[in-house]
Amino acid sequence: MRTFALAHDATTRRLRAFYVLTKPRVNTLIVFCAVIGMFLGAPDGLPDAMRVFAATLGIACVAGAAAAMNCLVEQQIDARMARTRGRPLPRGELGSVEVLAFAGVLGGFGLSVLHQAVNPLTMWLTLATFVGYAVVYTLLLKPRTPQNIVIGGASGAMPPVLGWAAVSGDVTADALLLFLIIFAWTPPHFWALALYRTEDYARAGLPMLPVTHGAEYTRLSVLLYTLILFAVTLLPYATRMSGALYLAVAVLLGARFIHYAWRLYRQYSDALARRTFRYSILYLFGLFAALLVDHYLPY
Repeated sequence: MRTFALAHDATTRRLRAFYVLTKPRVNTLIVFCAVIGMFLGAPDGLPDAMRVFAATLGIACVAGAAAAMNCLVEQQIDARMARTRGRPLPRGELGSVEVLAFAGVLGGFGLSVLHQAVNPLTMWLTLATFVGYAVVYTLLLKPRTPQNIVIGGASGAMPPVLGWAAVSGDVTADALLLFLIIFAWTPPHFWALALYRTEDYARAGLPMLPVTHGAEYTRLSVLLYTLILFAVTLLPYATRMSGALYLAVAVLLGARFIHYAWRLYRQYSDALARRTFRYSILYLFGLFAALLVDHYLPY
């Protein structure tokens, strides 16, 4: 009985380690934005439930595989950073070969689901997003340029486009507006994190903006990008993609984000940077939820 219990515990720990590799908290935001894209892109009211399920499953699997590849490539970097040294690879809970196999199987399964049960366009766009994150951002941009998160943010901004393509079979200007919102949101979101993790990134040898250009320059960049984000979030209303409810929510949430960014610039503290980072996540959830609710209002 004791041997069985130990074996069960070991199996549970390994399964949990594979689950952690997929970065479930990040994946939740990715899937949420993709699902919103599915509902907004539905040509006739509500999207088909089975298509939504298949697209969600496929996108989540490929996103999890990309996260696992990121952990594999950056395991030495992760071991030097306090924020990431508890991940499965630095702790020795999993080996490189099995993580590579896991990412391959999970990603292959996700792409297969998208191709067979959704449409080829979504599969190819999702594959391009995988390459953009796991290869272009992780291998080429992140270790080489402080603008890594700006350029690499293109792959992170793709989920609503993937969702839109999954139900409509097309990528329209409205879908690209959703892309633009997340693209503009990404720099202030990640630079708020980088500000209170500057020593971590410096220790790991990564050229994040606070490391290469200093804290004051980064705080100013956060403020400027937040102002850009505020302007971008007004575009769905300006193009009549959304109505008054979304506009009100976008203005209120955006004003609060600008307030955080202004305080971060003028009265910096690590605690405030943490709050700004956490708020940025809630901000994106709230903004996309408002888009969804507004979409079904009978204006």
